[in-house]
Amino acid sequence: MLSERVRDLHGSPVRAMLSVSQQPDVISFAGGLPAADSFADLAYPPPPLDLMQYGPTEGEPALRAKIAEELAELGLDGGAERVLILSGSQQGVDLAAKLFVDRGTGVAVEQPAYLAALQVFRFFGAALQGFDRADPAAGWAGAARPSLAYVTPTFQNPSGHCWSAAERDGLAQACDAAGVALFEDDPYRDLAYEPCERRPVCARLKRASWIYQGSFSKTVAPGLRLGFLTASEDLFPHLVNLKQAADLHTNRLSQWFVLQYLNDPGRAQRLGRLVGRYRRRRDLFAAAMDRHLGGLADWGVPAGGLFFWATLRSGARAADLLARARRRKVLFTPGEHFLISPEAEPASLRLNFSHADEDAADRGLAVLGELLRNRPRRP
Repeated sequence: MLSERVRDLHGSPVRAMLSVSQQPDVISFAGGLPAADSFADLAYPPPPLDLMQYGPTEGEPALRAKIAEELAELGLDGGAERVLILSGSQQGVDLAAKLFVDRGTGVAVEQPAYLAALQVFRFFGAALQGFDRADPAAGWAGAARPSLAYVTPTFQNPSGHCWSAAERDGLAQACDAAGVALFEDDPYRDLAYEPCERRPVCARLKRASWIYQGSFSKTVAPGLRLGFLTASEDLFPHLVNLKQAADLHTNRLSQWFVLQYLNDPGRAQRLGRLVGRYRRRRDLFAAAMDRHLGGLADWGVPAGGLFFWATLRSGARAADLLARARRRKVLFTPGEHFLISPEAEPASLRLNFSHADEDAADRGLAVLGELLRNRPRRP
């Protein structure tokens, strides 16, 4: 009785752990949850009553104009008429998949890649293929050419990597030359703790079609479920129609609160405090990893975003470690969930440093270190 595509529908391993992570005695490094004390204070006057009525599919005009103004500063000057407000950036992934993907459609992704995007592309039947940042167009000839490339080049989820200017130029040139549409997901760009190239890849394109999206979940509050996208002129009308078919329009009250935040005179100072708080939490987390995982895993310190990506040494498997860690009420996400072929890298794990406080993070990493040092030998 169910559709064919439901056969490829699987639950998110991160979402499955969310209910467990909310228990007060659980230390979770699993999700991309912002710190509980990071949410914007939205104590503004009551919103106008007319926002209780249905609204435009594209979003509130004043919010779209404000976002367009800031996108123009990044080199994406499509005007407010090409800004679409989303019910969270996950909706943007869903709309892009509906626009491009039939069963067997080639979609090029990083390795590793954002697992919720992989989940959506698989649901619509995409033929996923990895690419190398050093040579993204390798293998893009003939029938192997993908229709879409999906990337998160700024503080990538899950690796934390920030692409260099040369890597961004290389992907833009590859998409232009091969006629591959680019979908750039950019939810972490404001959480920069060190200098890093952040000019969008989409702003470097000359001919290829493109979608660029951002989110307010990491800088305002994820519960508002508000994101946005802009796109090349040929794609934008289709995305509006797909959005209209999905949910008519995004929550108007959330849009109003975000607009007040964007226009708040103290916004820049608040963002500066948030970045400083996260930088300190990242540094403390890195020091705790040195104490507890030194010699047991390899990792780099991310220049921004919310994640560390660590690779275990000595043949340890992340899935085995998670099974033992859950019994000690410590959670993380095995790296295999972010890969096209999970068996390719069973020893990696993604660790979120933003959610657990300093003491909890230290205790949780101590548990992981203890379990790795005392792991049972395989027969």
